[in-house]
Amino acid sequence: MTGVDHSGTTAARHRPWPLCRRCCGIALDMGSARTRAWIAGKGVVVDVPTVTFPGAGAVHPVQRGTIIDTPECARMLQRLLAHRLPRSARPMVIVTAPVLDGLAYRTQARTAVDVLRPHSVLTVPGARAIAVAAGADMSRPLMVVDIGAHLTEVVLLGDGDITDARRTALGTSDLDDTTTPGEIAGVVASMVTAMLRQDRTSFTADAVHRGILLAGGGALRPEVIRHLTEQRHMPVRVVPAPHTASVRGAARLLQAAHTHPSASSDPLPPAVRPHRTV
Repeated sequence: MTGVDHSGTTAARHRPWPLCRRCCGIALDMGSARTRAWIAGKGVVVDVPTVTFPGAGAVHPVQRGTIIDTPECARMLQRLLAHRLPRSARPMVIVTAPVLDGLAYRTQARTAVDVLRPHSVLTVPGARAIAVAAGADMSRPLMVVDIGAHLTEVVLLGDGDITDARRTALGTSDLDDTTTPGEIAGVVASMVTAMLRQDRTSFTADAVHRGILLAGGGALRPEVIRHLTEQRHMPVRVVPAPHTASVRGAARLLQAAHTHPSASSDPLPPAVRPHRTV
């Protein structure tokens, strides 16, 4: 259940970035298809395919939301980010992670991030980061649907905590003559239906009635949105710039953690609560 790792953080109150000269910060979203990184004071500086070239061929170290090659992830982060950090910097890093199978992902991600010599590492569910990027009111039931290139997650949030989640190894990269936008929308609708049937309260129904929050590359495809709206007549709210919502939300959470009076021993602010395993 522990999704936050602190090592050697400073208890004194930090100044807002980029005025703080004692440390820097990185928000990181390592997806199966693309890796995106935000650096304090610079914004989103990396948005590239998740791939490395250790030899003659290409290696894809993250597949279907799972880190399958931690050393190559570290090699990729070293190549993409090390030269962008101040000399001798010990950054605070926040990494988004899938909700399900998150424990293994978080462990491997923290190992890979060690190549950047962080003074602290936090992990947050991608769905929570998306909600933060959208400025959503998380005091009410909220359903987040993240349709990525290789993975789709449906996550139910209550007060920012995960109360239910479903996933499928299906995404926009699978669209072809046999896999249609309607099929992806149908799978999402089936996961939502399963959550509604399992919930004996009105919590899930309230979230659906409020409208699902849609992010990921699938949110850039009008045909996916149309099919989702037609399925169960679900209202759909698309996050602005949905393909970068996860890293942008992580950046906001990172800034909140950075300015908190204590980033080491005191409780974190509610927005950056530890990643909970469903």
